[in-house]
Amino acid sequence: MVLELKSIDKSFGEKEVLKGVSFTAEGGKAFGLLGRNGAGKTTCIRILMNVFPANSGEVLIDGAPIDYSKIGIGYLPEERGLYPKKLIIDQLVYFAELKGMSRKDATCSVDYWLDRLGMSEYRNKRLDTLSKGNQQKIQLITALAHDPDIVILDEPFSGLDPVNAMLLKDVVKEQIAKGKIVLFSSHQMSYIEEFCDSIAIINAGKVAISGDLYEIKRNYVRDKLVVSTVAPERIKADLGEACSEREDGSLLIHLTRPDEKQAIMKRLVESYDIDEIKVFEPSLNDIFVEYAGEQV
Repeated sequence: MVLELKSIDKSFGEKEVLKGVSFTAEGGKAFGLLGRNGAGKTTCIRILMNVFPANSGEVLIDGAPIDYSKIGIGYLPEERGLYPKKLIIDQLVYFAELKGMSRKDATCSVDYWLDRLGMSEYRNKRLDTLSKGNQQKIQLITALAHDPDIVILDEPFSGLDPVNAMLLKDVVKEQIAKGKIVLFSSHQMSYIEEFCDSIAIINAGKVAISGDLYEIKRNYVRDKLVVSTVAPERIKADLGEACSEREDGSLLIHLTRPDEKQAIMKRLVESYDIDEIKVFEPSLNDIFVEYAGEQV
């Protein structure tokens, strides 16, 4: 299954929010939709979910307009939206029924997910008696109980401790393994980098860059070296402005040309006490800062 947003434009009054946004996400893979606050991510998600229409453009599944009566979508919003005073089982079953499940099937699915997430003991409790992390897991069940084809997770790890974050990671991997399209929207770049094969970075309503994350990294000019050493001050003094220190204490050396890296690496190893030396590859955080650092 292939999801495609094609040339999406959206305005609210005179404010143009999306300007020709296009990207493609595939089943069995996770896709990262990234951007600063106000860039247009949430508007993209709402158009994808048919909350409101685009001014122009298309949402396609396998090349045809999406049929919302046949394609199920599960959504974990950044702003949680459950009822704090209601019993957990009642509202989870209710939301699953809204997605087309019978009461019997909804109850079975909800009980499965309560058990899967270690939440069965809270089945008949009110939501407002739970911790923030456990409320997050209950919200997640509303996105998964009806077994959707597309799973949209907006800041899914917010409020989770490391143990529950690991549990959520396992659930996400299961959804990907089932061939579903999993779409992440998050500012936690480490999670996006861990899960997502492809990304799109939106800046001021336009796609600044999109595609396979590995290929995006490989296409960067390979004109920098990362050096780990016990004596960084000597290298910094010798290389001057060509050398800078990174947050982790390693050194970043800027080359004049990419094709001189082998010679420079050989010279560094022969001249200094080097623990590790490698070609610099940008992290997703580096890429995000470059393409979304300024709202254009």
